[in-house]
Amino acid sequence: QVQLVESGGGLVQAGGSLRLSCAASVNIFRVNGMGWYRQAPGKQRELVASIISGGSTNYVDSVKGRFTISRNSARNTVYLQMNSLKPEDTAVYYCKITDYGVDYWGKGTLVTVSS
Repeated sequence: QVQLVESGGGLVQAGGSLRLSCAASVNIFRVNGMGWYRQAPGKQRELVASIISGGSTNYVDSVKGRFTISRNSARNTVYLQMNSLKPEDTAVYYCKITDYGVDYWGKGTLVTVSS
């Protein structure tokens, strides 16, 4: 089974930065798709950023230019660099990896952005 552990969340003021990490128990070199999702209280979960094996990335419009998804296959880790954070970015952020066609989710890490 694949296990994912997110870290790096916390409390930050608007305009600040955070870097989220997702450590996987599987070699992500062979993983096709990886992504970060977020869910704010009372809101639906949304895909924030994704990266595929070829390196292509996609972002939800609200974070374009501010967030960057990347991966380090040697460390089996996916990252989400978040800059210029806004209060509306406040949410629990979840890492998801698809391995052999099966989706695996982390437990989430809370990001709180104050005004």
